[in-house]
Amino acid sequence: MEAQNFTFKEKISHYLDDFNSPIGVIVNLIILGLILLSSGIFVIETYPLYDTTLKVLGIIDGVILSLFTIEYLIRFWCAESKVKFIFIIFSFIDLLSILPLFVGFIDIRFIRILRWFRVLRLLRLIKFETSLFKIKSEDGIILVRIFLIIFSLVFIYSGAIYQVEHYSNPEVFKTFFDALYFSVVTMTTVGFGDVIPLSEAGKILTVIMIFSGILLIPWQLSILTQKSLQNTQQGNQVCSHCGLKFHDRDANYCKICGTKL
Repeated sequence: MEAQNFTFKEKISHYLDDFNSPIGVIVNLIILGLILLSSGIFVIETYPLYDTTLKVLGIIDGVILSLFTIEYLIRFWCAESKVKFIFIIFSFIDLLSILPLFVGFIDIRFIRILRWFRVLRLLRLIKFETSLFKIKSEDGIILVRIFLIIFSLVFIYSGAIYQVEHYSNPEVFKTFFDALYFSVVTMTTVGFGDVIPLSEAGKILTVIMIFSGILLIPWQLSILTQKSLQNTQQGNQVCSHCGLKFHDRDANYCKICGTKL
């Protein structure tokens, strides 16, 4: 019985992170779709809507949140080391995304900021997304990772600054687009000054956004530039012994096994 239970856990764990088999692709497509749908709901809710529409969106978001919670509990159940699982970065992101389910009954608007962290779950699916769009080159994979990191940060900052400033500065931060505009201008350090936060929390968040933009964007772009320059210096010679595909254009021997090219 224990062996069967272990095999069952192993299969479930495999399909949650498998991007090749039909079942694994379907499971991860559903997860990806729920993340995007959930993020879209957060954006739509910042615009004027009928009460009935808001109620429907709230129900849909509640269902998605419940599904994410079930997924987290399944991953926790399948983990060989429960303690190690809790401290894995992706598990922490998953926990952040479902935390509003447990603290949502508290009437504190800052708790709602946690909902925007759900988009970070896209980072767990980087391998799936590159596999889905058949991106195999290392440059392409790096570009996808950079795009997802920057997109996730901008989305989270936009949601957070909207959640913080909308109540104290509703004429300026009316919708998600206003917050998005402010986040992009702030993170790129353009700083037009036409939109400014009024609350203390908004100003602190703005400082964090500026530092994030200064540190993160040039760092990520430098990684891509270095990789591109490295690839231009390499040829397509394949080692007949170990199969290494890339060598320096002036290389006469394989740098791994020493076989003559």
